[in-house]
Amino acid sequence: MKDGTTTSAEYLLEARGITKMYGDLAANNDVALKIAPGEIHALLGENGAGKSTLVKIIYGSIQPTEGELFWLGTKVHIANPAAARNLGVGMVFQHFSLFEALNVAENIALALPKDTDIKDLSEKISKVSQEYGLPLEPTALVADLSVGERQRIEIVRCLLQEPRLLIMDEPTAILTPQEADQLFLTLERLASEGCAVLYISHRLDEVKRLCHDATILRMGKVVGHVDPQQETAASLARLMVGADVHAINANRAYNPGDTLLNLKNLCQDADGPFGVSLVDINLNVKAGEVVAIAGVAGNGQSELFDAISGERTTNSAATIRIDGRDSGLDNITTRRKNGAGFVPEERLGHGAVPGLSLSENIVLTRHSDDDGLSKSGFLDRESAVAINERITRDYDVRKGKPDPEARSLSGGNLQKFVVGRELDRKPKVLVINQPTWGVDAGAAALIRQAMIDLALSGSAVLVISQDLDEIFEIADRIAVISRGQLSDAYASGELSLEKIGLLMAGEHEKKPASQDKKVSA
Repeated sequence: MKDGTTTSAEYLLEARGITKMYGDLAANNDVALKIAPGEIHALLGENGAGKSTLVKIIYGSIQPTEGELFWLGTKVHIANPAAARNLGVGMVFQHFSLFEALNVAENIALALPKDTDIKDLSEKISKVSQEYGLPLEPTALVADLSVGERQRIEIVRCLLQEPRLLIMDEPTAILTPQEADQLFLTLERLASEGCAVLYISHRLDEVKRLCHDATILRMGKVVGHVDPQQETAASLARLMVGADVHAINANRAYNPGDTLLNLKNLCQDADGPFGVSLVDINLNVKAGEVVAIAGVAGNGQSELFDAISGERTTNSAATIRIDGRDSGLDNITTRRKNGAGFVPEERLGHGAVPGLSLSENIVLTRHSDDDGLSKSGFLDRESAVAINERITRDYDVRKGKPDPEARSLSGGNLQKFVVGRELDRKPKVLVINQPTWGVDAGAAALIRQAMIDLALSGSAVLVISQDLDEIFEIADRIAVISRGQLSDAYASGELSLEKIGLLMAGEHEKKPASQDKKVSA
């Protein structure tokens, strides 16, 4: 791993002249980076700017075309992630590397020595996860966990290895504010003990709060080194994008129309021992409005999305009405034909098939639409390609070739594609789960404005999100889900962060029948 070349040991990690070519595309172009022990260093840039490529090189997942890495002053060759971990580098990826058929402890054990005792490891997981405010049940199957809970596994697995450099790629994208605050305390404690943190985030306010230094990439090149605490969120975004970021403009008086989505006494048993049951959920979403559902990860958001989208049908058609039609027994295709659109929280594997091209992924969700993709049993691939080109243009999806596989896109660009694919259909009802998870400030503004514009055109938009800043920015009304129970929907101006926190803690939940006092849902 080492080749003997030395330089100053002032820095824990130094990258010099890192270049990574994919054909004629330079994902990284002569990138330089220095991180000192105990420093929390932000790596900023738009989606596709080269951040993930750089950290994968540091972690040994890919090799640079050119350039050198130094560790404590000694030149090193990091051949693979195992070599990185042996060196003291840990990484929490934006996209999870988990086996769904295994439980939490078994997944974490895969990154540890083969003789690791599962019982002892389970105790460590329980202790560390509770200490860091990221509670995990070691015996829970990953397949039954929410995206937020899966992210906790990645973070805890990394912390158990006691890294000297911790790379975190969008770690708070699906954490609640409380969980994020606890994570910040953890990172600050690690830094005080000498651990360096390389921190990738599109949430610029948390970068300003947490980070001591920042390196900014644009189109694969370093365009600046700044002290984020001396910058504003707007100035950081301007450096990342190269221009001012579009401001969200609701620009409307709240004047909703007819109810287009109605949930009436929706109940559904948990699908598996670690799932969440839905309990007597009632909600109306009207034409011309954006309704948002907030909540801590793992409180029934995925189950609610599955019920509304038709991934799991209900016991009664009348529990879900879409544009006046009883739809509780309809499958996804029928609900789409009735004017609904759906965007799941996990873009790669659920929202898009990794190995299929973008145009093929368009066919998967639009084969039954009235836009001519399917005629007499034959697919019109040219139309699918044309739709892909339109989505690419309208939603600024950046890619290396015209119709690449979904897995080749960066996380933010894939998110723009998946969201754009549904918005392009102009659905009467849009249900979208975590719409801007892991995307940069410019892309988030684009997606949020598009949802508002869709509502302005007369559609009903239901957003499930853990980003409270996003919710307050776009929502007309807000409800909170906790342990499968949904609160009333309040006008956004009536809710404070304190009130939302109480609702997240279950203030609105109905008590068991054995209790005398009940709280109305």
